[in-house]
Amino acid sequence: MVVGAGPAGASLALLLASSGVAVTLVEASSSLARQFRGEALMPSGLEALAAMGLTDLLEAVPHRPLQGWRFVLNGRELFHANEPLGGDPQRPCTLVNQPALLEALLLQAQSCPSFALERGQPVSDLLWHQGRVAGVRLRDGRHLDAELVVACDGRASLLRQKAGLELVKGASPIDLLWFQLACPVPSPLQGSFTTLVGPEGVFSAFDSAGGGLQLGWVLDKGERVPTHSTGDWIERMAQLSPPELAAWLRQWQNGLGDPSRLAVQVGLAERWWIPGLLLLGDAAHPMSPVRAQGINMALRDAWVAGARLLPLLKPAPGPSQPGAPPTETTAITALDAVLAAIEAERRPEITTLQALQAAEAARGDRLRRQSWLRNGLALAAPLVGPAIAAHWSHQQQPLRQGLSELPALPVLPAPP
Repeated sequence: MVVGAGPAGASLALLLASSGVAVTLVEASSSLARQFRGEALMPSGLEALAAMGLTDLLEAVPHRPLQGWRFVLNGRELFHANEPLGGDPQRPCTLVNQPALLEALLLQAQSCPSFALERGQPVSDLLWHQGRVAGVRLRDGRHLDAELVVACDGRASLLRQKAGLELVKGASPIDLLWFQLACPVPSPLQGSFTTLVGPEGVFSAFDSAGGGLQLGWVLDKGERVPTHSTGDWIERMAQLSPPELAAWLRQWQNGLGDPSRLAVQVGLAERWWIPGLLLLGDAAHPMSPVRAQGINMALRDAWVAGARLLPLLKPAPGPSQPGAPPTETTAITALDAVLAAIEAERRPEITTLQALQAAEAARGDRLRRQSWLRNGLALAAPLVGPAIAAHWSHQQQPLRQGLSELPALPVLPAPP
């Protein structure tokens, strides 16, 4: 059983079901659309999708290759780095409409006889049998038994809390205020993810895969949201922007929607598993939004978990029998050993990338707070910009490519 139909849960459920394993996916919400869902698939996430055989599925949903990364200080361009930043030219960073991708994953999973979906059904508690997680209780009172529960229910994971697994929180000095700007014409960003820093503050903007612009304004952690009108917000952003972007923002300011606060949470569960339960994705390791690691690490979690679990999970006995708790002690012991192995395999990449995200955020925070540094770099941009671009591009490689090699999928007998 998988709980949560985000990137980790939906892709793992599809991977298991397409291999003939009985899997029930439980999703609390009836809609997968949210104001903020990460869109950037780095080469590391694209590699996981390719390993799952889902490249064609990606092509069928709204997506666009990112053209580059642009940094603007005090309204002047510091540098522009073109994709794919010296990596695999076949895998530039790609923006994808995440709700559409998740719906496509669910639709493909529903073609598998061994897949069952409980949608709009929040989980209220874990079920236990002899000290082992043996399923979940839904809010409507039903009990769903399972050989294994995989918790992919997000950074506020209820199942993590019910299992008594502590989330060790990391430091994050910022929150984000997220906007969407609807507009019928292309923006001046020309497909580049643009970060703008100046006396008024910091924000990032990019052309969304689903159309329009996504804009994220940086707040200090816990800072009250200023009560600005739409026009005031556009003016603050325009004051940080080069002339062509400033004029465009002012022209289309009526398309700016109300902001949504994203409370940035970074952390690592002290342990990702207990007998019968495995945490993946944000449930195990909430990621900073810096360089969009959440969706990419979730997909890599799902691939590793699927590759390690498939040899031990029994093929579905039939489409109407979603599975039951194991009865053989040896099978239980082997399954729990694999849960520990999955955590051991994934934890080093996660901890290293969280540290790299923190370092990247700290550099941005210095530019935000230290006007002398920002002013000096802006003035010297024509001279120092190319060197900074080369150094920054080199620093990005671990955050783009990941740090570990993905395992091969085991060869299994055909499902009955």
